[in-house]
Amino acid sequence: MTVRKSQIITAEILGTYLLVFAGCGAIIVNDLYGGVLGHLGVNAVFGLVVMAVIYSLGNVSGAHINPAVTIGFLFAGRISAGEVPTYIVAQIVGAIAAGLTLLILFPDHSTFGATLPAIDLPRAFLLEVLISFALMFVVLNVSTGHQEKGFMAGAAIGATVALLALFAGPVTGASMNPARSIGPAVAALNFESLWIYLIAPVVGMCLTAPFCSLIQGPECCPRGTLHTET
Repeated sequence: MTVRKSQIITAEILGTYLLVFAGCGAIIVNDLYGGVLGHLGVNAVFGLVVMAVIYSLGNVSGAHINPAVTIGFLFAGRISAGEVPTYIVAQIVGAIAAGLTLLILFPDHSTFGATLPAIDLPRAFLLEVLISFALMFVVLNVSTGHQEKGFMAGAAIGATVALLALFAGPVTGASMNPARSIGPAVAALNFESLWIYLIAPVVGMCLTAPFCSLIQGPECCPRGTLHTET
């Protein structure tokens, strides 16, 4: 299947939109309607929407829907540097569009699902690095190249997102995704501590490749021989 750049852009915009719309929408609905979803339900929504997007769009763009994942793939040698801006711009556009949609639908909410740390900033930064590392480790091990399209890739990655969010969500918001944090931050015009969620996921995901190579072999993350789209 030959994939055009326009298809990749559309897939990443739509995929990231659905992630932020459903995930942050679940947080808002839970807050405004008496906790109907609960902590488990909110995190299940995040995991399920990630799984759905991967199965729907993984064969087109790889369903990165996360700038840190895209940069992680670059560091692992699975995508070329020239492709990265296209992915990241599309992801941020999709996230902001979703945040603004939630602002229109639920104007009475204050944060629109923004990620805000409940602990001091150094520990919040470290926790985001660690959970982002864990997520990218799973992504690298279940994906082919930078395509998250294996039969169980969607289930494995979606379950990992839900698992990590279950325990880290109340502490940092369990972002693991700069775009996921940017969308509601723009809607709420609240950029407090946003730098943590822009930097920590990238750090954590870039640290993953050497460990993947150590376990799976150098073919897992062939840095220096970057993937190039044809």
